[in-house]
Amino acid sequence: MKTREIKKVVKGSRQMDGAGVHLVRVFGHRDVKDFDPFLMLDAFDSVNPEDYTKGFPWHPHRGIETVTYLISGRIDHMDSLGNRGTITAGGCQWMTAGSGILHQEMPVASNRMLGAQLWVNLAAKDKIAEPKYRDITVDMVPVLKDENGEIRVLSGIYEGTPGAMQPDHVQVLYLDVMTYPGKTTAIPVNPDENVFVYIIDGSGTTGEESRPVQSHSAVLFDEGDRLIFNAGSEGLRLFLLSGESLNEPISWGGPVVMNTHAELNLAFEELENGTFIKHG
Repeated sequence: MKTREIKKVVKGSRQMDGAGVHLVRVFGHRDVKDFDPFLMLDAFDSVNPEDYTKGFPWHPHRGIETVTYLISGRIDHMDSLGNRGTITAGGCQWMTAGSGILHQEMPVASNRMLGAQLWVNLAAKDKIAEPKYRDITVDMVPVLKDENGEIRVLSGIYEGTPGAMQPDHVQVLYLDVMTYPGKTTAIPVNPDENVFVYIIDGSGTTGEESRPVQSHSAVLFDEGDRLIFNAGSEGLRLFLLSGESLNEPISWGGPVVMNTHAELNLAFEELENGTFIKHG
């Protein structure tokens, strides 16, 4: 087996989004070619409700999927199709915006808001797919345990274990990996897919070269069919994302991601004239 080594590390920058939510934009526009099919990762970690309770009032999306996963905290949400629900600790919301949706996400005050929202691009053939929600609760997520740690399988199939859901479009493998202090985790991955991890907590090393990885950073890997992580004294927790690159042109304007400028302009024209929503 060939162990993947670090290709790129990004830590992003602190930003404010929505109606005044403090977050870290780990990667986005500048990194889109490297992280394809993943467009953006926003991470949040706060014990101060003032950092996030203003939330994300009504806003549109088209051409992407948004994946929101919480380790702790609560987010209430609703959309233009009449869906509403709550993401709680250990839960995930997988939203296919497809042809267009309006929704809002409103975090609720809690002891700690900890998690991330990932944007997954859709192929040109799926940009106008019918919008869809997948709400994953903590009891739906398989947990694989051994003496080295725990792996939660949110989506895809890992070592023969189906995750809580199977995506309809980009076949994303999403793992929440905990390696116990001083232990090692080896994770087989598809050699044909683009793989990165986000270190949510702790520190350690990765690869045959034992290069250090630190919390609150995203690590993109080169080619190979496995990853190796050695946890430090406080353990290591990370989100692993793997998916096949789309290798398609991207035209990105705020919450809308299309393939051409004409498609992007059309989306904003439709927002103006009230024809943005195609389903529901």
